[in-house]
Amino acid sequence: MELRKRKWEKEETGREEQGGGGVGGVAREAAGILAPVIARGRARRPTRLERGRQLGDRLSRKLAGCTLFITGASRGIGKAIALKAAKDGANIVIAAKTTQAHPKLPGTIYTAAEEIEAVGGKALPCVVDVRDEQQISDAVEKAVQKFGGIDVLVNNASAISLTNTLETPTKRVDLMMSVNTRGTYLTSKACIPYLKKSKIAHILNLSPPLNLNPIWFKQHCAYTIAKYGMSMCVLGMAEEFKGEIAVNALWPKTAIHTAAMDMLGGSGVESQCRKADIIADAAYSIFSKPKSFTGNFIIDENLLKEEGIKNFDVYAVKPGHPLLPDFFLDEYPELVTKEVEKQQDAAPPAKDWKQYLQQPKLAAGAVEETFKILKTALSEDIVKATQAVYLFELSGEDGGTWYLDLKNNGGNAGSGQPSEPVDVVMTMTTSDFVKMFSGKLKPTMAFMSGKLKIKGNMALAIKLERLMTQMNSRL
Repeated sequence: MELRKRKWEKEETGREEQGGGGVGGVAREAAGILAPVIARGRARRPTRLERGRQLGDRLSRKLAGCTLFITGASRGIGKAIALKAAKDGANIVIAAKTTQAHPKLPGTIYTAAEEIEAVGGKALPCVVDVRDEQQISDAVEKAVQKFGGIDVLVNNASAISLTNTLETPTKRVDLMMSVNTRGTYLTSKACIPYLKKSKIAHILNLSPPLNLNPIWFKQHCAYTIAKYGMSMCVLGMAEEFKGEIAVNALWPKTAIHTAAMDMLGGSGVESQCRKADIIADAAYSIFSKPKSFTGNFIIDENLLKEEGIKNFDVYAVKPGHPLLPDFFLDEYPELVTKEVEKQQDAAPPAKDWKQYLQQPKLAAGAVEETFKILKTALSEDIVKATQAVYLFELSGEDGGTWYLDLKNNGGNAGSGQPSEPVDVVMTMTTSDFVKMFSGKLKPTMAFMSGKLKIKGNMALAIKLERLMTQMNSRL
């Protein structure tokens, strides 16, 4: 790692100043193509056909010669956007903190720089904590000195904590506000003077549409406020710099597989995610649009459908597997609005036992009856595929502590504490529990809508959703 750092520092020391980015960058490349080729004292001018082919190839690459300043680009979505642009021959400023590899978060600004140059781009790794205004300013100055300007800013750096108000320490609140909202604002402010000089001029924030449905505040109020701060920058700056800079937000329709997602969801969560490539492709499409395309809150899949993409399996980590929806989108109204939930309550159940469990007023003994049915539905195959012990802490009528052992022998279920260590603790009402096990409420959506609290291995919690499908088909 130290060798990589010295390599980039050496290149920085010996760098040559270049002209401006954007269309100017394309012009510089074109000029290089049209210049005579010098080889050991003799020159050969390319033929007209060669010049036409070479120039056409350069001009077809929309971001060739453009300079992109990307925060959090050492890994994940930021790096994916960087690599997509680098294939066009773009200049990438990697503005991120990581200089030493993290055991659970691989990748540094130097390894990212190597990957960017390997696919045809030019890289400038800069140590930037977006909470530090001076580090931002220094990185912007280096970018302008090296590449002549800035054409695109991607505010990707973000901090997350999916905890409720009483469980979120002040230090964590400050971190999310400083990185997400303040960091986005300060980085934009530093880049705007140079973006105003660009013929391309885009700011893209990786932030959600401003959905004011209370469910998105209920379980992680501080995170939502901090993330929405990035989106409010889009609203304000798009209007403030209309005609000069396009300012937009981009958000995924489904969960995206990154190292951070692995830490949040545990091993196995990747099968329910898409690759970061879908965000990179959507971002590339946005950068190709004129400055008049501004003030938009864009969902990756929706935009790519408009661009003519039909096969989205290519973006799935595991094609054909159910995908986790992302936060802040009311794409599943049966779980985020009471009206549709009422409609679901009125829908006829598939099995007689489900009809008993799905009555609007929870019948006495419904939880106990559910566990009896679960116990009869257990099999060695289900236990082998799941390998987890679940504890349910249920509130309300017929509540209490119940367990589902899907790790030992042929499995077991009942009231009280299990004999083996617990992998996942789920807290919810008895009514929602019955809905979940009767097929009316998916565990993932119960969690996202605030009806379910989870402690422990998130990946094993997600496995419960697949278990529901298997068991419902047998019951």
